[in-house]
Amino acid sequence: MLKLENITTYYGNIKALKGVDIQIAEGEIITLIGANGAGKTTTLMSISGIIPP
Repeated sequence: MLKLENITTYYGNIKALKGVDIQIAEGEIITLIGANGAGKTTTLMSISGIIPP
């Protein structure tokens, strides 16, 4: 299971994510959908540890 609670991520002084909550059960398949600049890539980079939340 993957569970994120109240994740906030910054690029310098710019707040890129604010209060993201996600819960994904084992074996579940999900997708992130949104417009350009909505935070999809930043969310995945925060989950993987490339950008610290």
